[in-house]
Amino acid sequence: ENSVGSQHKKHHQIFMDERERFLRVDLRRRKVSKIEEEVYNIVQELTLVISGEDSRFQPISHSGINNDNTKDQLTVVAKWSAILSGKRVQNASIQVQSPSQLVIMVPVRGLAAYMERRVRQWRYYTLSGSKLILPVREPEKLHQWLEVDQFLKSSPEWHQPDVTIEGDIVPSKVIGIFKALLENTIQSSKFQGKVNVLECVGPTIRLAVETTEQHVEAELVPAIEIANHWPKKARWPRFLKRWPSKAKARTVKSFGFNLLARSNYHWQLSFTRAEQELLEDMDEDGGCRLKCLQVIRKLKEDHWCPGNKPVITSYHLQTLLFWTCEKYPRSKDWKRFQKSFLRLVKKLQKCVLQRYLRHYFVKSYNLLKYANTNELDITSQKIHNFLMNPSVFVH
Repeated sequence: ENSVGSQHKKHHQIFMDERERFLRVDLRRRKVSKIEEEVYNIVQELTLVISGEDSRFQPISHSGINNDNTKDQLTVVAKWSAILSGKRVQNASIQVQSPSQLVIMVPVRGLAAYMERRVRQWRYYTLSGSKLILPVREPEKLHQWLEVDQFLKSSPEWHQPDVTIEGDIVPSKVIGIFKALLENTIQSSKFQGKVNVLECVGPTIRLAVETTEQHVEAELVPAIEIANHWPKKARWPRFLKRWPSKAKARTVKSFGFNLLARSNYHWQLSFTRAEQELLEDMDEDGGCRLKCLQVIRKLKEDHWCPGNKPVITSYHLQTLLFWTCEKYPRSKDWKRFQKSFLRLVKKLQKCVLQRYLRHYFVKSYNLLKYANTNELDITSQKIHNFLMNPSVFVH
């Protein structure tokens, strides 16, 4: 009983000086916003030049509601405008994994009116276009093949052999073209020396960017933004769940999804706009959900997973929060910060320990499938230490 009492006392200590803790969280938020803005401005300038060179790519400012592909879909634009009016404008193209690790989606142009349909199952080609006897492996749960004919509207450039093989739009080919354009653009820009394309294994584009705050790594990902369509793989909202409300779920789904060029053959499903909308007004009932997310993120970055390439990212924590909101849908579940926060930390420890965190929309996909198990074990131990004695981490 004594140990239970001392445990309660320890837990209570962490919540004593709330003002100091939230001041730190706010400082982190401001620092990240500044980094985000600087990197955004640089990448915007570079992609603006690239879009003049190759019309298949748009500047990153055209992400979301400003996308050229949705301009003629007046009902979608009107709907999004109504939903977003009066809300803080977020960079729809940027995902912050950690303060030094960003993912930036570069919207493509000329592919619109997407249709989801059964595509042929097997592919027998290499990336250079030669024939294979055995088929290329099938896509994973969060990935899919993409045929150019799945778009009712596609510009002639997307039918060219520099991006397609046997009618498929091949992500690694799209990445290769964008990377070459990016390297040329940087060489002839004022950012030479400040921005460098890093050597990468596999089909990825990583930029090292020097900001006034610190060195940042940004992954640039060509993205096909698909508005007002929800993929069959994402079976959501789940039956008989009370969070979010039916009206909120409808709004979230209206933002559609993206297909990202991040692997050789398969396109990755991404739900950035839908996720941003799910976070929006999350605490209009006076709850502390976002406060919990901000504090757990700060602890992760400072103590549990410091460094440039954390095994647990901000995206993992956001996903964890969505699942916890679904499991605890009532307002009263989120009234007391201490209880809500510790519940979230314990849920995180369980996921790290089991090496299993389901994607929120495509729940058959484990987001920790390829995570470094050694790093997960170290993180799990650190979270365990925190739960045993939270006060050590506060100061």
